[in-house]
Amino acid sequence: MKRAMPFGDQVDISSDESSSSDADDDDHPLLNDNVEIDQPAKEMTSEEMSPEAAMIRRAEMYQEYMKLIPVPIHRGSVIPFTSWTGLGKSIKQLYGQPLHYLTNIRLKQWDQMRTGHESEDTPLDTLFHPCKAEASIWLVEEVHRLTTSHCQLAKLWLADPIHHAFIDPIFPKI
Repeated sequence: MKRAMPFGDQVDISSDESSSSDADDDDHPLLNDNVEIDQPAKEMTSEEMSPEAAMIRRAEMYQEYMKLIPVPIHRGSVIPFTSWTGLGKSIKQLYGQPLHYLTNIRLKQWDQMRTGHESEDTPLDTLFHPCKAEASIWLVEEVHRLTTSHCQLAKLWLADPIHHAFIDPIFPKI
């Protein structure tokens, strides 16, 4: 069997297996003599990708960006808050940083978990010390920034038609 080489040279390759006909080689793309080895792979544009592939690519870029943003080390202010999402909003404004999509979802879930509880109308800063609550959010944020799989993130985004509502439009200098 003969293969096309980058410089037009051909080399005979023999094997101990029974030989097959050239017609069989034409049926398999890896065995076809017309394959050009030295051609660069064509990069697909987002228009050419399937919606799933495009979402995976966006999730990968988002996750890589979020990994680059350092979680603040020095936190010296006490932020009063009545809800978890309210505290998250104040943190974003104070530090000029976005919170991860999954952190925003988690804060919303924490607020929803209070529905029907006897402390539902009690401001959270009377139940939790504001510094502990803020530290909890930053801990969750760090886990999401450093360990979230972009594939899992894309899967969640595909299932949530309004996922953009939980992606912060803040772009800090890195």
